[in-house]
Amino acid sequence: MEFQYASISPEGGQSFSVLFNPTNYTVEKANQIAEAAIPGLKAPILQYVHGNSRTLSMELFFDTYEEQEDVSAYTDQVYNLLLIDPSTHVPPICDVSWGSFSFRGVLDHVSGRFTLFQPDGTPARATLSVTFKEYIDVTISIQQRPKQSSDHRKTRVVQAGDRLSDIAYQEYGDARKWRPIADVNRLDNPLTLTPGQRLIIPALNSSGEVKHA
Repeated sequence: MEFQYASISPEGGQSFSVLFNPTNYTVEKANQIAEAAIPGLKAPILQYVHGNSRTLSMELFFDTYEEQEDVSAYTDQVYNLLLIDPSTHVPPICDVSWGSFSFRGVLDHVSGRFTLFQPDGTPARATLSVTFKEYIDVTISIQQRPKQSSDHRKTRVVQAGDRLSDIAYQEYGDARKWRPIADVNRLDNPLTLTPGQRLIIPALNSSGEVKHA
């Protein structure tokens, strides 16, 4: 099996390999969940808000003591990934790869420890803790988003601050489609919703009318 070094490839820049492969890496993914406290309930109601970006964290080790070189020449390659690209006005998007593993993201954080020096004070050993935040193209993300929200009848619990037009937008992708929800739930005043209230979210056909079984 051919030995491979982990590499970092900034978009529009020069790719480089790490001096020593990391001993481990961590990939994290989480969802943003909101809590709405409803008077009289034993626990708050949980509502999914959105998914958070994945993050990649690892430690990169650099040692140039035997070569009598300044280790900063290598660590600066990593720190420079935080700099703003003058052509795009944002930090570069990077492809991090090692064997079959790949991650596309932007460098979010670097913390470096320099622990060995040449007699003249030149740094010769360093460990950088780095965190990349995943980059996802907005166009691709929208194309891949499931479009099932208006196909099936379901229920939804009203949260504090909810408005019928907001619910219609979240469920159907169109805030103007609030009236079918109001009609099915016999809401006399669609501007007044009560936290904890359970609403029926009807399925709509292609014309925006309520589907009937």
